[in-house]
Amino acid sequence: MSKERTNVIWTVILTSCVTAIVIVAAGWFAASRYLGQQTASAPPEVVAAPAPRHRTPQAPKNGSARSGRQDSPSSKAPAPGGAPGAAENDTGRGREDSEAASAAGRGIVAPPPEADTGRGREESEASSPAAQAVAAPPAGENHDDARTIMQEAQRRTEARSYQYEGLLQSFDAKNKITEKRWTFERVGSHGQSKAVLRFTTPAEVKGVALLIFNHPDRASDQWMWTPAIERDRRIALQDRSTRFFGTDFSFEDLEERDVDQYDYSMLGNETIGGVGCWKIQTTPKQSRSSQYSRSTVWIRKDNYAPAQLDNFVRDEVVRRLTYSSIENIQGIWTARQLEMAELRHGSRTRLTLQQVKYSVPVKDEDFTLQAIRHP
Repeated sequence: MSKERTNVIWTVILTSCVTAIVIVAAGWFAASRYLGQQTASAPPEVVAAPAPRHRTPQAPKNGSARSGRQDSPSSKAPAPGGAPGAAENDTGRGREDSEAASAAGRGIVAPPPEADTGRGREESEASSPAAQAVAAPPAGENHDDARTIMQEAQRRTEARSYQYEGLLQSFDAKNKITEKRWTFERVGSHGQSKAVLRFTTPAEVKGVALLIFNHPDRASDQWMWTPAIERDRRIALQDRSTRFFGTDFSFEDLEERDVDQYDYSMLGNETIGGVGCWKIQTTPKQSRSSQYSRSTVWIRKDNYAPAQLDNFVRDEVVRRLTYSSIENIQGIWTARQLEMAELRHGSRTRLTLQQVKYSVPVKDEDFTLQAIRHP
């Protein structure tokens, strides 16, 4: 073989080797790049998944409520007043239902139907009487609402009319006793009622009568008839603090205390006569002329009947009225015995109610000046 032929053969071999090396290198480069891209990309199922949202994660498939907010203790309690919390929960459920439907379209499993059952059970429990009692306690349990308590106490004494016969026993500072009797009749609603009080014994006061017109926005109008002098007179405001015919009741104490004529504040809880009571301060409104600057009343928690009333002049208790022998008469809790103590003089008058009747027929013409003049 000639030298030229040998050179040609080696040139062809070398060229073939270089070409093969270049082809192999190019293939390896392309393969490695392709495999690198496949490794960096996510699987199709993951790519199709939605980006995580900033909301409460869905509950596991164990029958719990659909939202994490419902699992929290605070979300199970009904919202104050009901409306704002309910609107927010309904909006949240609507948004979650929409997202669940959208997720189902993408192949994501929605929460199981037991979640709706749990939510329905929670809503049912929230609307049960026990849950409502927690959300909105009745007036009797709401110790901060003094006015509501006083309104309920007055409501429970509502009657179209009221009658009784009263025995008055007056004890002076030396405990000497004098007795009187009177009859009492009242007609009308609180704040707009009329009343007649008439002495029946002893002889020196028999026939003396007091006519009272109570008003919702001011002090009452009062007229007294004295048969011994055959004269009636109107009781002036400045005379309301004087004692009524030797008793420890003043003229003002005989008029009706309407709930709308006072402002109220809660002073706490105390026990009177072994019974738990709300202690409430009452202050007469400016339109309510009164000898008393304020009063403290104790209302029994068991039946809303008054247990004690302290009347103040400035910072001194001047008269104290206690209620006892409380009985249910025709559905109204009534104190059969009231005792007024005049603390400045050390005297007291005990009034015992007899023949108590509610809602009996009465005539409007019995509550006039003409009627008290001629019984």
